[in-house]
Amino acid sequence: MPTEQALPDGLDGVLWLPDEAPRAAVLVVAGSSGRIDHDRTRVLAEHGALAASIRWFGGVGQSPGICEIPLETFTAALDELRRYDPPRLAMVGVSKGAEAALLVAGRYRLDHVLAVSPSSVVWANVGPGADGWGTPYRSSWTWRGEPLAFVPYDDTWPEPQPPVACRSLYERSLAAYPAEVAAAAIPVGHIDCDVTLVAGADDEMWPSDLFARQLAARRRAAGRPVTVLASDTAGHRPYFPGEPEPAASPRFRYGGDPAADAELGARAFDRLRTAIGLD
Repeated sequence: MPTEQALPDGLDGVLWLPDEAPRAAVLVVAGSSGRIDHDRTRVLAEHGALAASIRWFGGVGQSPGICEIPLETFTAALDELRRYDPPRLAMVGVSKGAEAALLVAGRYRLDHVLAVSPSSVVWANVGPGADGWGTPYRSSWTWRGEPLAFVPYDDTWPEPQPPVACRSLYERSLAAYPAEVAAAAIPVGHIDCDVTLVAGADDEMWPSDLFARQLAARRRAAGRPVTVLASDTAGHRPYFPGEPEPAASPRFRYGGDPAADAELGARAFDRLRTAIGLD
């Protein structure tokens, strides 16, 4: 059976070790919860991967919100996984974690990136930065101390009562800031590793189906391969076999339904296992 242990000092997270020499190493990056994903790392370790997940905001010494988060937060965790000399190294990101994973993949040598419910652009901060302020808007991410270009939010959006479907906020913001959208486009055309995009058309959090199509078009325009796994009925939270079904939220509407989310998650998991050589 796989074993769970803490990551070294400086990395708030978990590391699951398979019960044999790892076939691959995977960094799992959760979405806007910033949580440490114990279930997904466990499932990956059960299939022969060395798997880690970290808290990337909201922890000790970290920004309380997704505001100017250094992408080096993730490359430091990847460096730790690389110490084990795995045959392959991958990132799995969900939502804001997928946004981060695609940005990291353009700056760090990986073998595969699996972006679940991704964005095709860099967005403004979600929540306050280290200074405690949520406005004025700033980038979600930095690299080598410099903030990345970002798309701000349309402040005229009439936020409904919870549970909130945020998709229209992102659609309105894309329409309101075309110049910023062009500047903030995630440049996936120069990512050297394999890229898999996973999106459900019933995503009510943001238009990940649109984003996946845009990302795929950029890859193809650059002559790069890309795999797109899509579903007309899945929502924002596809989940892998062996993971618990995501609980309903009193705050947000994610779309989809358990069966559709499970089916898309199973296809994503099969693709990941094939791509990085798991059993």
